[in-house]
Amino acid sequence: MTAPVPAADQLFSVALESVQTYPLEKGRRPAFALPPAAPRRPRVTGGAVSGPDGDIWSTLASLRAGRLSVRDLIRGCLERIEAHSDRLVAFEFVANVQEYALRLDNETASGTTRGPLHGIPISVKDIIDVKGMPTTGSSRALPPHVAGHDATAVKHLRDAGAVLIGKTVTHEFALGVTTPQSRNPWDETRVPGGSSGGSAIAVATRMSLGSLGSDTRASIRVPAALSGVVGFRPTTGLVPIDSWLTLSWSLDVLAPLARSVRDIALLIDVLTASGSRFRDALPGSISGLKIGYSDAFGAGREAGVDERFEASLEAARKAGAEVVQCHALTEEDVQLANYAGMIISRVEAAQFHSDAGTDLAMCTPEVRTQLSQAGEVAAVDYVRCLRIREKLHERFLGAFSGIDLLIMPTSGVVAPAVEEAAKYLLVLSETCIPWSLVGFPAISLFSGMSDGLPTGVQLVAPSSQDAFLLAAAHALERELPPIPEWPE
Repeated sequence: MTAPVPAADQLFSVALESVQTYPLEKGRRPAFALPPAAPRRPRVTGGAVSGPDGDIWSTLASLRAGRLSVRDLIRGCLERIEAHSDRLVAFEFVANVQEYALRLDNETASGTTRGPLHGIPISVKDIIDVKGMPTTGSSRALPPHVAGHDATAVKHLRDAGAVLIGKTVTHEFALGVTTPQSRNPWDETRVPGGSSGGSAIAVATRMSLGSLGSDTRASIRVPAALSGVVGFRPTTGLVPIDSWLTLSWSLDVLAPLARSVRDIALLIDVLTASGSRFRDALPGSISGLKIGYSDAFGAGREAGVDERFEASLEAARKAGAEVVQCHALTEEDVQLANYAGMIISRVEAAQFHSDAGTDLAMCTPEVRTQLSQAGEVAAVDYVRCLRIREKLHERFLGAFSGIDLLIMPTSGVVAPAVEEAAKYLLVLSETCIPWSLVGFPAISLFSGMSDGLPTGVQLVAPSSQDAFLLAAAHALERELPPIPEWPE
């Protein structure tokens, strides 16, 4: 069994000591790039691609049928931002897009559209460059920077006709899993999760219909679970990544949050400029698949989360999957992955911020401590973590021998209270970090409410099996509770 989680200010030291003393076989070389698994053909069924009313997919249908105008859609989002963003701390910057919305309506009236997201309001996490908008990382420790061009992923959204409505709040420099300055839309005494906390709030409250976030260790999936939306981390490298405030060059991915799996598939198609590859994987099926669960991801799980997870397993069975226990992984594997992932990401962040000239004195105490501690790590320990990552890649890939997918709670707890969030820094993300470390795709689905707070269930596949994973997630989503409407 794993030891109790140490206090936040001691966690990095404990992680460093653990990797320093971990026995590695002699001669193991750190891989510069981890080898991908073989792609798999998605399980596709016939019929309509299902999803909830009010998601991007259904909104596009209303726009194209003339039942809704882009101006009215954008006006509704801006009104919700005006009414709720300051209280929930969701947006750093809101764009003036009304004139652009009128232009898109005129284009629609003339029979033209810019692409598959024509008129859809999308927000962007404030570590990613959007032309003409400031990029701050929700920090005042770097000089203000107004982007002169779009990041490639943002350009793909713009070219597809998305309305880039603004920049969402992040845990400072994306270095955390709570976004403590923001508030959970379901209980404003609690955190929304992080670091893409503002993105999750925006989608949950319909301030935007989708959001481009980043996931280094758990930064999309944790806020998706805690705030009640869908969050996807693709295989590392699938979505182009550039022009962003780097947290970890070897772990960072850009990816979407939305209200349905079909929306995620649409957004990934746009972000990767892949035509309709991921939408073509839907409607999905898990009939006949083997889905494994493991006690290695069960430590410290709250009763309400466990109840919703058991219901998710039953939902998978109802959809035709065979649910089996997987014994290939241990709690020690999970803990080691968390520790190695923490050190790699923070050391790479410290190197970036050293070059960027970040004024640590202007950072929040939590981030200042993280960057200061990481700046003292010896190169030999960083390389040792890279060797551990390669070993864990082998172990995690081996866990899929005999099963098709792994399933686990996205987070073992619901959103913690703001004043207690520091106690949960590792607990919130410990089931997510292993897959980030080895570059596997993972998706968090809404699995129901526990005492009025959202919970999430996570599906994981080996690298390069993103379409297969989205097809399976779509099938499971149909059997899970629908995301409830947020009461304004």
